[in-house]
Amino acid sequence: MVSDQASAGSISANQIAAEIDAIDYAGFKVLPEYIDANGHMNVGYYTLLFDKALDLPWEKLGIYSAQIIQTGKSSFALESHITYQRELQLGDPLAFTLQMLDFDSKRVHYFLRMFHATERYMAATCEQISICMDMKLRRSTPWSDEPLARITALHAAHQLLPKPVESGRAIGIRRK
Repeated sequence: MVSDQASAGSISANQIAAEIDAIDYAGFKVLPEYIDANGHMNVGYYTLLFDKALDLPWEKLGIYSAQIIQTGKSSFALESHITYQRELQLGDPLAFTLQMLDFDSKRVHYFLRMFHATERYMAATCEQISICMDMKLRRSTPWSDEPLARITALHAAHQLLPKPVESGRAIGIRRK
């Protein structure tokens, strides 16, 4: 169990990890407009749903929504890699997890998993790197102290988790 504080007086690693793990993704489901000619969820909607799901932990970390207006800082995606594990059908309820893999003063490297919420199979994964942006200058900038402390704490807690097997993959055709 991690008990380190990210910085004096800030949230502990266990506390922020518990907050992130407790996020309720009820209401996330495969809508009719997400279904393609193959009768399953189209690939483009995986990206949309990962992005919408990410808003919830980002809010807990202090790097989304009201914080953008308050601080003038936001996060921009720099790179993304999605793996499709299993089909999703119309009406399927969804759940997500977030694992913080790495970070520095400006960037976060994280891993999302999308699950069928009731059957609990993993449908897809999404590995991303995002950067903190000054919204007035439209240039990268360091995270503010409080969000950085929360990111640091979450990363500390997630260091105890195994690295996802899908993370760091290169795309290509495997040859024998």
